[in-house]
Amino acid sequence: MKEKTVLPVVVVALVGALVLTLGLWAMNASNQPSAAAVEGTDRSLERFEWKLVTTWPKGLPGLGTAPENFARRVNAMSDGRLTVRVYGAGEVVPPFEVFDAVSQGVAEMGHGAAYYWKGKIPASVFFTAVPFGMTAQEINGWLHYGDGLELWRELYAPFGVRPFAGGSTGVQMAGWFNRELKSSADLNGLKMRIPGLAGEVFAASGGTAVRLAGGEIYTSMQTGVIDAVEWVGPLNDRTLGLMEVAEYYYYPGWHEPGAMLEFTVNQEAFDRLPADLQSIIEEAARATNGDMLDEFTARNNQSLTSLIDDYGTKLRPLPDDVVDVLYTNAVTALDTLRQSDPMAAKIGSSYEEFLIGVRNYHEISERAYLNVRDRVLPPVSFTDSQ
Repeated sequence: MKEKTVLPVVVVALVGALVLTLGLWAMNASNQPSAAAVEGTDRSLERFEWKLVTTWPKGLPGLGTAPENFARRVNAMSDGRLTVRVYGAGEVVPPFEVFDAVSQGVAEMGHGAAYYWKGKIPASVFFTAVPFGMTAQEINGWLHYGDGLELWRELYAPFGVRPFAGGSTGVQMAGWFNRELKSSADLNGLKMRIPGLAGEVFAASGGTAVRLAGGEIYTSMQTGVIDAVEWVGPLNDRTLGLMEVAEYYYYPGWHEPGAMLEFTVNQEAFDRLPADLQSIIEEAARATNGDMLDEFTARNNQSLTSLIDDYGTKLRPLPDDVVDVLYTNAVTALDTLRQSDPMAAKIGSSYEEFLIGVRNYHEISERAYLNVRDRVLPPVSFTDSQ
């Protein structure tokens, strides 16, 4: 009889122990955070340190201060979880190697102008400036409420780079010249620092386009390496001292009617960020984009007045026949680009469609208002503009 009772007793004991073990495990498991909660907690404690390389001299008003302002915004909004250290042109990589540095992960971010990568990505010119194209207000509309930004990201995706609008200068000046332009014949043989698609247009109009970074411009003009230069406008041009190396200052900026700059982000680095830090990057870039245009709008007039009154700069409009020649060659250059590159054709069609629509509305809004304002307000002019 004893042998018959041993097995049931053992089984009952084992079952009881198993139930107790499972119960304790269940109680313990119920007190543990979920995997998602652990991941969320861990991610919220992570810290990231990024490098941002630029094509500009550090501290240059507008262009150089924009990435610094971006970095401050990111640090403040993330409460220090993401810090961005900004490096000026040449501190980590040469100015025209910013895109490659971001693409290769040498730096997590860059700030520059898309048309500098024209040799590698021909269609990139659409995202800085198209001669006789959209203004800053218009290109911002295309990027953020048309399909411009989507196309921009499609263009850069093969390089592992994610672009954001990074600030606009507004309509630029046509540039500084060491001699007066009286007709389109004066463009012949003229060596000018002028990048992007506009460089091709200038070359087709009789001149020679030279590619130079901002830090090389002053010396190149001073030593006669170039005869003319377009940089940005009064605020930046005065900072570089261009009024000391050229006498004539021409307008308007046919080549860059609303030059858009860019923040570039290494896509893998961006993907490693938690969602909230990704959103902070987006919002800080958007704020910086608007802020730059505000600064140029506020300060260009004061700087131009100083260039004329304090330095004797001779302000001149481009002669009509110069504009006509440049426009004719711009049409040809743009057509050639769109025919030679599938992405340029795709982006160009979107750009053109948006431009037609926004011009249609601006005829009875922006242009109509400016015409009315000029009719009722006292005329304004710079004393040396004729």
